Amino acid sequence: MEYYTLANGMRIPQLGFGTYKLNGFSGAMAIKSAINNGYRLLDSAYNYENEGALGQGIRDADVRRSDLLVTSKLPGRYYAHPKAPSALQESLYRSGLDYFDIYLLHWPNPQDDQYVEAWNALIAAQQAGLVRTIGVCNFLPAHLDRLQQETGVLPQINQIELHPYFNQLEQRQYDEEHNILTEAWSPLGRASEMLKDPTLIEIAKRYHKTVVQLILRWEIQLNVLPIPKSSNDRNQLSNLDVFDFTITASDMDKINVLTKPDGRTHNQDPATYQEF
Repeated sequence: MEYYTLANGMRIPQLGFGTYKLNGFSGAMAIKSAINNGYRLLDSAYNYENEGALGQGIRDADVRRSDLLVTSKLPGRYYAHPKAPSALQESLYRSGLDYFDIYLLHWPNPQDDQYVEAWNALIAAQQAGLVRTIGVCNFLPAHLDRLQQETGVLPQINQIELHPYFNQLEQRQYDEEHNILTEAWSPLGRASEMLKDPTLIEIAKRYHKTVVQLILRWEIQLNVLPIPKSSNDRNQLSNLDVFDFTITASDMDKINVLTKPDGRTHNQDPATYQEF
């Protein structure tokens, strides 16, 4: 595993493990398997309704809690004070953890206009030792500018939808200019469609890698942190096998031109989308 270093000095793996839809006993087993297979960054959320399975997977794994970076997220319906602190505490109780390493605002929810209030709650939670690093998901430059103007504190991380059909060039540039690490949710997009892309298949063959491995490596070379999910032991290991090759600049360009203006998988534009 190779690492990024956040603006606050935290070292974070260049590839993490997503847990969306990994629930109950099977979810806990998949998370345990991922940890034992080498993943050290785990991504969850209040709205995934699996923080209990996350905690159980951590307790069952053969790795110390202190060697893991655990992420969860605050849903928009709890942005108003005093709901945010209670929701964070509830997440910790569900997971059985004493703290989260990373805690994120899930969406800006611009119609409610409460994300600055919620961001202040995260700043307070960090000062209280409940979380080590704070960040956001799906925030556009205008949202991030406002956080800085009104609180003086920028996120360490911005987790956004990013894959070859939606490479988020402008947002990545903004994040990098402001020392914000870009994480990629849905790093494979609609996998059933993307894995059949002839350009990606052709490039992957040249490196003797799968299309999934090619995409994850492409994202890492963009200085992005992908968080793929898999409940399959073989796929978990395969997804980690991306640090022994380098994609050429020419092939990076060929992947980059696959991006589409309407490439979002679910049309969730943060400028208007409201998380439940």
